[in-house]
Order: sequence, then C-alpha cells, then structure tokens
Amino acid sequence: MPKDIDGRVKKAVAHYWLTQKRQSKKNKTTGKLDQGARGSKTGGKHMDGFVQLFKSVLVENGMPDADIFTDKKLEVPGFFRPTKKWDIIVVHKGRLVVAMELKSQSGSIGNNFNNRTEEAIGSAKDLLTAFREKAFKTSQKPWMGSLILLEESEKATRIVKVSEPHFPVFQEFHRTSYAQRYELMLRKLMLEQLYDNAVLLLSKAADGKKGAYTEPAADLGMKQFLAAMAGHVGTIQAAQSYI
Repeated sequence: MPKDIDGRVKKAVAHYWLTQKRQSKKNKTTGKLDQGARGSKTGGKHMDGFVQLFKSVLVENGMPDADIFTDKKLEVPGFFRPTKKWDIIVVHKGRLVVAMELKSQSGSIGNNFNNRTEEAIGSAKDLLTAFREKAFKTSQKPWMGSLILLEESEKATRIVKVSEPHFPVFQEFHRTSYAQRYELMLRKLMLEQLYDNAVLLLSKAADGKKGAYTEPAADLGMKQFLAAMAGHVGTIQAAQSYI
C-alpha cells in the first residue's frame, strides 16, 4: 500500500482548486468569458495533481516511468471510433496495461451529471469492445479506473426530483442527490464490469484550497482504488518475469 495516501490526495485536491482560481483570474484579466464555472477549467491542468499521484504510485510499484503516458500519446484504438484519448494510460512491452479517466464537477451540475454518465459508459464500452477485437495485442484485459472529484455544494447534496411521465425509474434513484447518484453510477459501472475500480471525492470550494476533501462511500475510496491498481501492476510485473 502506498504511504501517506491522505496527504497525497490533499495535495492533489489543493492543486485542483488553486488551479481553478488562477485560471479564473487569468480569464478575467484577458477578457475571456465562459459560461458557468467552465472558464476556470478551460486552461486545463486542474487535475494534474491526481495525474502525478497515480503516476508516482505506478512507478513505486515497478512500472517504468517511460511506460506511463499522462501528457501526450494518450490515444488508444476504439471500436466505435478510430481513437479515444484517456487521461492516463500505461503501455508496457507493447501491451495496454492501464487506462484511467479523471473527471471533475463544480458549478452547474444538472445536465453535466448525465453527460458524465454517458461519457463514462461510452468510453468504457468502446475500449472493452476494441479489446475483445484484439486491438491491444494481449489476452489480459487492461485495468480501467475512474475518478470523479465533485464540488460539495448545496446543489450537489440536496434531493433532486425524478421525472416519470411514462415508466417508473429504478427505486434506488428516488430521493437522491446528485452526489448520491454519482455513487450509484460508479458502483453500477463496476457491477457491470465496465471499470475495475472507481473513486468519488467531495470537496468544498472554500476548504478545498487547503486540500480538504471527504470520501462519502468507503467502497469508492482512494485506498481501495490504489491497492487495486498496484495489485494489477504487480501481477503484470510478476508475469513478465516468467516470460
């Protein structure tokens, strides 16, 4: 298990909020206007703290730095489209070992929740179908992970109504907030084996600059996620030693 996980996650959370703040100020200075909170994200790099966290854990568990791609060469073949760019991929000895998606959600949350859900399902299905069709030159399925950092706000945690004009929605969605729906979505993605593991973190804008965050669900925590990723990488390394 990697050391000081909480401290490393706090550093990544703080990086996210501080980058948001800097980008928002930059957009105001240059006169660039964006709808909602999108203006603070269009400069990119706000999730780089998490990118570096995951990269360091991969290296600590024996994966060569040269095999970890976090900035460029992130495209892998898709089945429904030519390629898909992931946020982190690991290609070891010509084989796709890890593919990860890192998403954040702050500000407007209504329609964006549906968009995030569709993106997650589509990306996973695309990669898994490409794997089935032997796109990655390996019989071992790539380990797939998803992280969502959600702003802990009144809009995110209040109960949201569901519309049922023709048919009833599944009971578990009744009397849920968007934060709870993210929990349900990530669990169902793992249940359907679209992702191997997932993380949901909540962080308030005011306290997030100091790295404050919470994990609303134990089964969607960072320790479990990192342990699963490290275990997969260790298995790959062990198997390679016999080849």
